[in-house]
Amino acid sequence: MILKVENFVIVGRTSDGKTFRPSDWADRLCGIMSVFGSDNRMTYSPFVRPACNLKGDKTVLVDARIHDIEPLAYNFLRNFAKDNDLQVEPLPDAYFE
Repeated sequence: MILKVENFVIVGRTSDGKTFRPSDWADRLCGIMSVFGSDNRMTYSPFVRPACNLKGDKTVLVDARIHDIEPLAYNFLRNFAKDNDLQVEPLPDAYFE
């Protein structure tokens, strides 16, 4: 099976509409992808960052360029959403410019 590499958002709702718990799941997931900057401070990756949608759901925005840097990280994020039955929506390329 060939996986199409694209920008996507993981929404903190299961396929049946239930809110995903714990409530800080997006921050935890983005924390796994964090990096230390030159100032020795941890910052979120520019390719994986927490957000929320207009409905107030926690979300994680994933830039497809992370696949070029580390395919395993991209696959981990895809599988996290799948394993937890979370909604995934595509994002346009212009969203990350």
